[in-house]
Amino acid sequence: MVVLGIESSCDETSAAVVVDGREVRSNVVASQIPIHARYGGVVPELASRAHVLDVIPVIEKALAEAAIELRQVDGIAVTSGPGLIGSLLVGIEVAKALAFRINKPLVGVNHVEAHLMAPFVAVDEGWDPPCFPALGLAVSGGHTSLVRIDGYGQYQVVGQTRDDAAGEALDKVGKALGLGYPGGVFIDRLGASGNPSALDFPRAMRRKGNFEFSFSGLKTSVMTHLGKLDHLPQGEELADLCASVQEAVVDVLVYKAVAAAKAEKLRCVLLTGGVSANRRLRTKMMAACRKAGIAACVPPRSLCTDNAGMVAGLGFHALSGLSPEERTGFHSFDVGARSSWPVGT
Repeated sequence: MVVLGIESSCDETSAAVVVDGREVRSNVVASQIPIHARYGGVVPELASRAHVLDVIPVIEKALAEAAIELRQVDGIAVTSGPGLIGSLLVGIEVAKALAFRINKPLVGVNHVEAHLMAPFVAVDEGWDPPCFPALGLAVSGGHTSLVRIDGYGQYQVVGQTRDDAAGEALDKVGKALGLGYPGGVFIDRLGASGNPSALDFPRAMRRKGNFEFSFSGLKTSVMTHLGKLDHLPQGEELADLCASVQEAVVDVLVYKAVAAAKAEKLRCVLLTGGVSANRRLRTKMMAACRKAGIAACVPPRSLCTDNAGMVAGLGFHALSGLSPEERTGFHSFDVGARSSWPVGT
């Protein structure tokens, strides 16, 4: 089954062609970073306008790279939440129009669930998918959740953040340091040459006996530290600060993920979401899981950040569950945009 995926939940417009939920034929992403960088964060109205301009060219490029025509698509999967309503609506309405045009089914996909299932999408030959049940850590600028995954569509939230998401905290610190947008990317880059033990920032709720997260205190601690200085850190001082902030976030994420996997008696941890592209997090998660005798699966960076490959991969399972009659025509004008959509509901 050939599935066209469309993603427009926030600040990246993406389209992908995936076969049978695994084989990625194309995965095109148009980033809006240059648009939002001057403001230090995503401006929803500007994001929506950029999606309007980019969505058709991105879809055309994805089809061309996959060497297929729109009429050869068997179904369309589109992100319908959670996300910015204006951004979501652009992708959804285009998806409806295309599905109606070719008389093929359309399904709405949960963005966070798509991240969680990204490790099951193949981008290389010889790829060996993870197994169920598994523990998924979805960590990004908007979400930080630990989810037990027993199969496609079978999710149980084990723990989540009570305030800022991990990526959100890193971005806010990066903005305070004047590093640019998105701040987490700059912290990752600068922290690579810094001393992660230079400054002792709090690891909130690390040993509270549950699997909840809290990163607002870390952000406040960094702001307090900066308030005591008469200058913005530069050079080695800046690298040490970035490394120390990053280490505080990574320590909590890794500790909670491994502890939750042990508590749930799961032998596999899936690291997903935009922050899973962070090099320090990937390295420490792999090492901690190896030490605990747990398999760790980290998807390639192309499937970590927002992308339509993961949307098409997850959408395949909803489309393949339709009856033969349902697969022969368009029937989903009721797919709508949802700003909030808890996993598993």
